Amino acid sequence: MKDNVSAFCAEEYDEKIKKTLPYYEEFYRQVIDVVKAKFDRPVKWLDVGCGTGKMAEEAWKAVKIDRLLCCDHSPEMVRTSRERFQSKNVEFLTASLLDMDIEETFDVVTAIQVLHYFKGEERMKAVRKCFEALNAGGIFLTFENFAPYSEAGKKLFLKRWKAYQMQQGRSKEECEKHLQRYGKEYYPVTISEQMDSLKQCGFKDCEIIWVSNMQAGLLGIKGRDYNENTFHRTGKSSV
Repeated sequence: MKDNVSAFCAEEYDEKIKKTLPYYEEFYRQVIDVVKAKFDRPVKWLDVGCGTGKMAEEAWKAVKIDRLLCCDHSPEMVRTSRERFQSKNVEFLTASLLDMDIEETFDVVTAIQVLHYFKGEERMKAVRKCFEALNAGGIFLTFENFAPYSEAGKKLFLKRWKAYQMQQGRSKEECEKHLQRYGKEYYPVTISEQMDSLKQCGFKDCEIIWVSNMQAGLLGIKGRDYNENTFHRTGKSSV
């Protein structure tokens, strides 16, 4: 299984992703707005699949953060992310989300363009990892590519996505190569399935916070009354 294999290397990622995903930097703004609305105190934040650290940098400037841990499976991405920060309150971990072994818990966990690289039980394991990394009352924010509900919708949305990329100066060949990754290198599911996976992994409250083109942002809130002794890995209470 390929773990979060980006189409772009670390050196070119920030520039090329904006030409590939409409409103990519809006993902950051939405995440930061939700965190600021939820917490009126400094937070502990875990960013999984942190990439080049661009979102973490924006969050660090906008939100009161006691501790920030940036995690990515790619040493190159972690190295690029590390170069953005000089604070002792920011740490970095090179690890796959599935293999991530962190004993502490956080108020905020983010996964931007990460979960669609997993499918089936591996996807559920990835969501559980994020859930388990949260304090009770903590929030999980994820943005990912989603699957339309119909084949007709898929064809229409992919055509629209290709048009956007070409408007940004990418060649027809580049656009077609990128769209061919759908279902082969990343595995989108419908927004309903995304919501279901959050609920099955234990999130008490789940909301859609943003949708555009073929990307969606979701919020999961870990209940303050969560008790790991009464919650099985299936996501069903034993009470």
